[in-house]
Amino acid sequence: MKLDIFNFQRCFRIREERRSAKAAMAPTTISYITALELKRLQSTSKLAVIDVRDEERSYDGHIAGSWHFASDTFTDELPALAEKLDGHDVAVFHCAKSQVRGPSCAMRFVDHLSERVSNTGMKTAPHVYVLESGFNGWASAGHPVCQCGQSFCSKH
Repeated sequence: MKLDIFNFQRCFRIREERRSAKAAMAPTTISYITALELKRLQSTSKLAVIDVRDEERSYDGHIAGSWHFASDTFTDELPALAEKLDGHDVAVFHCAKSQVRGPSCAMRFVDHLSERVSNTGMKTAPHVYVLESGFNGWASAGHPVCQCGQSFCSKH
């Protein structure tokens, strides 16, 4: 079968459009979100709050309804987190102050999603945010803190 230049260009264009569409499905930037913005989103969006603090979660408490993926094992847990977030609109990462662990884990997650989209054709990816001032800012503003000790807190 002879492939003429018109068909070649058409196939190339279709392949490039698919590649661009896949890239558009994965988040490419990370934004900060305030505690008040997070409170508003909790009632309107399917979101997950990802706590990447390590041992301090067990004695400081955590944001009610948050999931724990400790920063020291975060890279190993990326596939499980991506699977758990399938179908979510928003993922908000935080650590104690959201200065180091929260933003770096959020970036690793975005990188992982980009790979996953290109390798598996995943259809949607959540918007990724980092909680401004982290857990410390959340708690000092008087927002709900839970002491349940569960890795996947079900309290809201």
